[in-house]
Amino acid sequence: MALRAVGFALPLAILTAWVLARSRFPGRSVLNAVVHLPLVLPPVVTGWLLLILFGVRGPIGALLHDWFGIRLVFTTAGATLACAVMVFPVMVRSVRLSLEAADLGLEQAARTLGAGRLDRLFNVTLPLASPGILVGAIVAYATCLGEFGAVITFAANIPGETQTLPLAIYAAIQVPGGEAKAAQLSLVSLTLALVGLLASEWAGRRLNAALGR
Repeated sequence: MALRAVGFALPLAILTAWVLARSRFPGRSVLNAVVHLPLVLPPVVTGWLLLILFGVRGPIGALLHDWFGIRLVFTTAGATLACAVMVFPVMVRSVRLSLEAADLGLEQAARTLGAGRLDRLFNVTLPLASPGILVGAIVAYATCLGEFGAVITFAANIPGETQTLPLAIYAAIQVPGGEAKAAQLSLVSLTLALVGLLASEWAGRRLNAALGR
């Protein structure tokens, strides 16, 4: 679920970060606020909003179900969507900060040499933003592993279907004698979180060094 969530949300996060970092238009502040809402809303509220929008009777979920036979609520795909929504602002913020720190002179130089917009994007802009992209993806992946509220609200806690690591920990502590299993799963969660944070720090330093920053 974490891999799919990051893979699905990262391209959209890069596009959104580029728009926020390089464009000026009416409503930009509103877009920025909406993008970062999952960071400040209680995760359960985010899950409830997803349920309203993507439920089988919701405005988007009804269309997906009636036209394509796709049902997201209480499915693995729904859990992936919930994770993607929760980590989306994390990736946008990381990529945006990296874009804003990039030297615009390099893009302007490429433009004067005849590079088109897409050429500049893929050969100059995105490589310059690569530290933020990679760090954002790693941190988002680690964050997905700990997501609880939005997933349980939108996708429920179905073993073998939508049960993630934190949901498994929650289920373990609800039954007598489940403390040992909860402790083991918590140790796994702690290890994965530390590995993710250390990996993001290491990757960011290596890429910044490679770019001469």
